[in-house]
Amino acid sequence: MPVRQLSEATVNRIAAGEVVERPASVVKELVENALDAGATRIDVLTDGGGRRLIRVTDDGSGMTRADLDLCVERHATSKLDGDDLLGIDTLGFRGEALPSIGSIARLIITTRHASEPHAWTLEVDGGEKSEIKPAALSQGTTIEVRDLFYATPARLKFLKTDRSEAEAVREVVRRLAMSRPDVAFTIAGEERAPVTWSAAPAGDQLARLGDVLGPEFRANAIVIDAERDGVRVTGFAGLPTLSRANTLGQYLFVNGRPVRDKLLVGAVRGAYADYLPRDRHPLLALFVTLETREVDVNVHPAKTEVRFRDGGLVRGLIVRALKDALVREGQRAASTGGGATIAAFRPVTMPRRGAYEWRNSPARPMPWSPAHGNVALGFSEPEQSAYQGALDVGAPSADARVESFEPAAELVERPLGAARAQIHETYIVSQTRDGLIIVDQHAAHERIVYERMKAAVDKSGVARQILLIPEIVELDEADAARLAARAEDLARFGLVIEPFGPGAVAVRETPSMLGDIDVRGLVTDLAEHMAEWDDELPLERRLLHVSATMACHGSVRAGRRLKPEEMNALLREMEDVPNSGQCNHGRPTYVELKLSDVERLFGRR
Repeated sequence: MPVRQLSEATVNRIAAGEVVERPASVVKELVENALDAGATRIDVLTDGGGRRLIRVTDDGSGMTRADLDLCVERHATSKLDGDDLLGIDTLGFRGEALPSIGSIARLIITTRHASEPHAWTLEVDGGEKSEIKPAALSQGTTIEVRDLFYATPARLKFLKTDRSEAEAVREVVRRLAMSRPDVAFTIAGEERAPVTWSAAPAGDQLARLGDVLGPEFRANAIVIDAERDGVRVTGFAGLPTLSRANTLGQYLFVNGRPVRDKLLVGAVRGAYADYLPRDRHPLLALFVTLETREVDVNVHPAKTEVRFRDGGLVRGLIVRALKDALVREGQRAASTGGGATIAAFRPVTMPRRGAYEWRNSPARPMPWSPAHGNVALGFSEPEQSAYQGALDVGAPSADARVESFEPAAELVERPLGAARAQIHETYIVSQTRDGLIIVDQHAAHERIVYERMKAAVDKSGVARQILLIPEIVELDEADAARLAARAEDLARFGLVIEPFGPGAVAVRETPSMLGDIDVRGLVTDLAEHMAEWDDELPLERRLLHVSATMACHGSVRAGRRLKPEEMNALLREMEDVPNSGQCNHGRPTYVELKLSDVERLFGRR
């Protein structure tokens, strides 16, 4: 077959295949054009998920008649100064969106520039351009796209349901709204109720993020702000205890442009590696700002991918900014914990008396009785000797009583308060000046041991204790070989092992800070974790998995009764240790209830 020149219509439809994947792609291009035109208000309307109608209206600068005539021609743009592709400071620049859309749909553009006496309108139907006519419009531009893909019907079968396509449109607008809190957005369609995000006062970014992502994110967000060598990272990141099972809650922007970039996603994962397991992901909105010539946005026609001149600098800055912020706020736990706790209570009517029952909770309390053998309390010194038998580690005593006492005033004023009780040998209840706190003793101590271990490794290595009789742990041959191959790394954490024939290892030393531990369980867990490691992970990340596993095995277990001084000591350590608001698995270590919340339970407020 001889080489021949493709027709202009075919070329436009090929280009449309790269630019217009679905209705959401059209909305993205049109809203970006509106933002580039200086709009302060943008309204988006869809019908049939955008399949039948997309209408985008803005109050931007609009176009003159001459600009309108040219804007639907391929590679015609007002956003490039000459042929410079390195100094791009606008969202659009390729000059492909409007002609691509017009080649596969029915496109109507109505626009008015301040220098023109009236508005003008232009139609493009399947690539055929009409004459420009006068029209009525007070300001800005309105673009309608009808019957999307009617000129390329094969593309229609790849679209999802109207509701799914409408949700994709909303997600596109959400991302753009996050980057421009100074602009008001409205999105409406038959699939869902209209949503309006008013312009945030003084461009308050957190206010806009709260409007888009919800009050839960706003209440649990920490400020991110760091700069190095001309690159700045700002935004807000959720506490580790506010996480998801996927990365859909991660919103990343480069010079105001929403992007999906592996380097940025990897940086976020690395920063949270110390706080979340691999199957949990944080919620955040990060904005990277740098010189336009330091980033290439012309990587893909959809403009969602970028390439940095110095990717290492950007990645390192993001990791450091997130880590510093997480350490700074490390003792906070998500405020959602208290709300969820309150929601778990509901009033129930019991025979001859009223009570509140805590449904579906691991710490579900029993009705009060004078003798409650499942509660160990904190006592003053004279009371402690009298009730010491009920506090010793071991089997619960049926004679343990619920006692009221006045805690030390100085402890009540501490951030985590004074220990008042231990419930089900798992949860510590402490009293603060304006409420109470419930602590998961295992989760809290796990974080404390983990931070101690990290500090020891960084300083001089973890101190070890020699086992009088080495413990032989039988494993699958592959697991045993995997452990033996990393024996040197494990020794840095105080765990000394060596091969003991096929399918077994001998454990000769363990970390002294872990005390008397289940060696077999620890080694088995380590073997299972190592089987899931990616060999391309940095050594630091792999070692963090080791320390996290050891910390879990060496911490105070649920089911162990603690003495009052032990409970208070744990609370004080939580106040001093970094990141104590969450355990190594991203779960909260404590829940705080304000006195006003408790009073609401009893109808006092």
